[in-house]
Amino acid sequence: MTRIIADISVSLDGFVTGPDPGPDNGLGTGGEALHAWAFSDDPDDRRILSEGTARSGAVVLGRRLFDVVDGPDGWDDTVGYGAGEVGRPAFVVVTSSPPESVRLADLDWTFVTTGLPDAVAAARERAEAAASAGGKDLDVVLMGGGATVASALEAGLLDMLALHLAPVVLGAGTPLFTGGAPRTLVQRSVVSTSTATHLTYDVLR
Repeated sequence: MTRIIADISVSLDGFVTGPDPGPDNGLGTGGEALHAWAFSDDPDDRRILSEGTARSGAVVLGRRLFDVVDGPDGWDDTVGYGAGEVGRPAFVVVTSSPPESVRLADLDWTFVTTGLPDAVAAARERAEAAASAGGKDLDVVLMGGGATVASALEAGLLDMLALHLAPVVLGAGTPLFTGGAPRTLVQRSVVSTSTATHLTYDVLR
C-alpha cells in the first residue's frame, strides 16, 4: 500500500530552517544543524535514513525548497535525497510556474501547477508505478518545506508524520506549524540518538 508521509527535520522551537533561507543561504543561518542526524555515524540514524529512502517511490517538495536544492550550493552527487543510498526517486514540485531550466537535470522532475492535492496524486502514480516495477510497496514522501507539510496535514492528505527533532534552538526561521484545523495524531515510535529524536505519528483523518 502506498502511504503519504511527511518527513521533515525541525528544531526544538519549531523551525524547519534558520533565518534568511534561500538559494544563496541554504537552510538559513544555523539551519544545517537540523540535518546533522542525516550525516551521523550512529547506527539508528543510518537505519532511519536508509529505510526512509528505500521506501520512497516519489518525493513532493515546494518551489522554495526546490530553488534551494537546485541552486548552485544545493544538492550534488554526494548530498541530497537518496544520495549514497539505493537510488533516487522521482521528484514532484508544487509551483505556480515551472522553472526555465533545471541544474539537476539527471534527476526525475515533475512540476505541478494545479496545487498540492494534484501534486500528491501525481506522486502517488509515480510511486505506484515504481512499486509495480520493483515488486515492493513504496511511499510518497513530502520532504518540505514547512508550508507544504503544514498544508498537507491541514488538507487531510497525510497518512503519517515523521519528525526528526534536532537538539537546537534556532530562535527564528521558517515555522513548521502556524495554525490551521486541529488534527489528531497517534504516536507510533520514538527513537533517540545524540543528534535527533525521531518521532513518527499516524494521522487520523
